[in-house]
Amino acid sequence: MNARAIPAVPRPASDVSAVTGWLGLISLTLWIMVCHFWPELVTLFNLPSRAERLTGPNAALTGLVICAAPMVLWEVLVVKVHRRASTGIDWDNPRRLADVIDVSITKLAGLWATWAIIGFLYCVGRWYWDGPYQISMQVLGTAAVPLFVLSVPYVLWLDRVLVNPRDPCWHFGALLVGREPFDPEQIWIHLRAWAVKGFFTAFMIMIVPGGFANLVSPDWSSFFLTPEGIAALLITLMFVIDEQIGSVGYILTMKPLDAQIRSANPYLAGWLAALLCYPPFQIMSPGDRPLFYLAETHGDDNWLHVFAGLPLMMWIWACLLVVLTAIYAWATLAFGIRFSNLTYRGVLTNGPYAYTRHPAYLAKNTFWWCASMPFMVTNGSMVDAVRNAFFLGCVSAIYFWRAKTEERHLLGEDAKYREYHDWMNRYGLITAPLHRLGQAIRARRPALQAQPAE
Repeated sequence: MNARAIPAVPRPASDVSAVTGWLGLISLTLWIMVCHFWPELVTLFNLPSRAERLTGPNAALTGLVICAAPMVLWEVLVVKVHRRASTGIDWDNPRRLADVIDVSITKLAGLWATWAIIGFLYCVGRWYWDGPYQISMQVLGTAAVPLFVLSVPYVLWLDRVLVNPRDPCWHFGALLVGREPFDPEQIWIHLRAWAVKGFFTAFMIMIVPGGFANLVSPDWSSFFLTPEGIAALLITLMFVIDEQIGSVGYILTMKPLDAQIRSANPYLAGWLAALLCYPPFQIMSPGDRPLFYLAETHGDDNWLHVFAGLPLMMWIWACLLVVLTAIYAWATLAFGIRFSNLTYRGVLTNGPYAYTRHPAYLAKNTFWWCASMPFMVTNGSMVDAVRNAFFLGCVSAIYFWRAKTEERHLLGEDAKYREYHDWMNRYGLITAPLHRLGQAIRARRPALQAQPAE
């Protein structure tokens, strides 16, 4: 066998159990089935409920709890993540409450001030009170008082067992209280982490109800009549999986679960690359229609028009798009309870991350090119085809930039990630050939520059 078949160096172990995400998927799938077939269940068991599908926001948000519960139980009871040194917790040597009360008060001041800042930004950001974002504000507004009350016993309990209770949140509180010296760098670590959580948690809660309703509401039997119908149903399912698992990841940023944000990306380029991909900064949809398509194309359903009347190609392309979306959902699923953008929360090396360092970006961008086919325009204009392909190429370039800024962040944070990065360059099924190609191009460039002009 060749060296590619049996790597000389084993792939670094993942900080995330491969089982965790699949347990969330199983429970979420069961809940989706219950919600879709609720009329039949009401009739079968004579339940005291209206015989209609459960498609509302409450059903979608309940899915988050049902999805999260088995993942948390597995992580705690089987993997025992709460015992990892990376949590920063020493359960066997708790302090007396009197020894940490001052630290906890300072930390609570920092935590509550952080929430107040996020709440203020929600209030002044007009997009948070318009359209689908309203559900996020309703959920977070309802949770505000319980979180405020529960934060007191939680912080007091956790500070008793933290190895170093003077964490970044404490340093921010120390700045506000003004009684003890603080580290400005720790304050920036705290603010960056909560900027990620504040921005993306609202976004994820916003998209969950709509995707869930789009999946549960329709009569599924009508989708199985055509390849495009099957693709539409399965793609919607994959996006719901991504939304639900991803939302759980943002919500469960807790040290006892070893799911805390250890650091947020410190580089401005990383933030710019990421925020360009999300509203209200989203470069793909600045108005009523995407930036890189003209009216003559058909957006993400252009493949339907290109292959109309070609049944075999419709089936092939439908399968291709489903597989790409499945890889995208799998990439989120692999994180379990630790998914979030712009953060370091441990090193993930299994699932699709065993083949490429950025499976979600690769699958998502390939999906866009294959589904929209921007170079195929219905008016036959070469100018429109070039324009569309150029702008979609710009979007893909932003995702490449985003991937590189994430790698720069993680390479500076964890020796295990540096080992994983090196392993992928040498043995990754997708990454290794691309890395060798890049090396060959870089090696060729000086040779070309050195050639004398004729």
